[in-house]
Amino acid sequence: MLDLTAHWAGYVSLAIFIAAYVFVVFEETTEMRKSKPVMLAAGLIWVLIGIAYMQAGMSDEAHEHAVRIIAEYAELFLFLLVAITYVNTLEERRVFDLLRAKLVNLGLGYRQLFWLTGTLAFFLSGVLDNLTTALVMGAVVMAVGSHSTRFMALGCVGIVVAANAGGAFSPFGDITTLMVWQKGKLSFWEFFVLFVPSAVNWLVPAVIMHFAVPGTKPEPRSDRVLAKPGTLGVILLFAATIVTAVSFKNFLHLPPALGMMMGLGYLQIWSYVLKRKGHRRNDHDMVLDSFAQVQRVEWDTLLFFFGIIFAVGGLGVLGYLALASQYLYVDLGPTTANIIIGALSAIVDNIPLMFAVLTMDPSMSDGQWLLITLTSGVGGSMLSIGSAAGVALMGQAKGAYTFSSHLKWSWAVALGYVASILAHMVINASLF
Repeated sequence: MLDLTAHWAGYVSLAIFIAAYVFVVFEETTEMRKSKPVMLAAGLIWVLIGIAYMQAGMSDEAHEHAVRIIAEYAELFLFLLVAITYVNTLEERRVFDLLRAKLVNLGLGYRQLFWLTGTLAFFLSGVLDNLTTALVMGAVVMAVGSHSTRFMALGCVGIVVAANAGGAFSPFGDITTLMVWQKGKLSFWEFFVLFVPSAVNWLVPAVIMHFAVPGTKPEPRSDRVLAKPGTLGVILLFAATIVTAVSFKNFLHLPPALGMMMGLGYLQIWSYVLKRKGHRRNDHDMVLDSFAQVQRVEWDTLLFFFGIIFAVGGLGVLGYLALASQYLYVDLGPTTANIIIGALSAIVDNIPLMFAVLTMDPSMSDGQWLLITLTSGVGGSMLSIGSAAGVALMGQAKGAYTFSSHLKWSWAVALGYVASILAHMVINASLF
């Protein structure tokens, strides 16, 4: 690998990456989808890499670097494609509408709802991912708290923190945990030792915010929703798909993405069965078009991952990540470095940060890999713009949940961040 950190191609690439990320940060202002600037930046950075390596007579090496990153992205892409398709199918079968209606109709007080939505967000996030969980629970908060802006703001903060914390102890809970697992840095079951630190991360700010939640009850409602036929089959097949992916990784030593694609085959066959039954019975609710759910995948997100992975990977090929690794993991030490990177994820998306760490590939114990998994997963909760869950809820609950309403409680979330790190270092001391 060439060291191009002091080369004109390196300087220009760095400037391109920074400019693209500025557009990502100000996506709401510019109304430009975040995938567009990073995809262009990734292409330009690799053009510069290609020129620099060609001038050095090392085009074959540049090609090998690119192919390696394509393989890494392909695994992530296929895994997410299937996971998001299943979530879309559950939404189409009205599973989330049914959950929301049942919670709304419980007749609970605001404080009880604050804890119930937070608890559900924490546990659902490990399966559905933090973004989907935040949107589902956010809809519940807005449905029951329409007459209390204060409850909606506090409820959304609690959901963001809970969803991000819940996603940190599961390989399926966040893109970053998925990346660490697929890279083979931690085994599937090792992630679950982060359960207590993750719970601490949510509980500390939740206990503090509890006293600010209104002690009254919302007006009772009687919403009625029925799930579509075949819903239980979809849920069971989603669980079977997760088991298949884990089995491919743990027992067959094959990429878990292959297991997920096999799971997509389960869904395709089930949709065929439901379609035939629905046509015979003239029951349109039973008919399931699985290809329509694939089409509904959030392509902006998947293409954003492409741009980020190739842009950050390009900076690694240029030599910048080696410099960063030397400063962070050698000069400062892994513990300090992992805590700093986690805090940075409140400003910079945790996906490029985690991909950068995995590309640096510092020599660390399992305890340290778990620490960076924890900090990068929960660090984004300190600001509303620090995670996909927070950004999505700001759009969903416009006016009620804002950057400033979250900022008021950032100090409490930061206390949870520190407490979760201490909990991990004490409970999992043997892994360091």
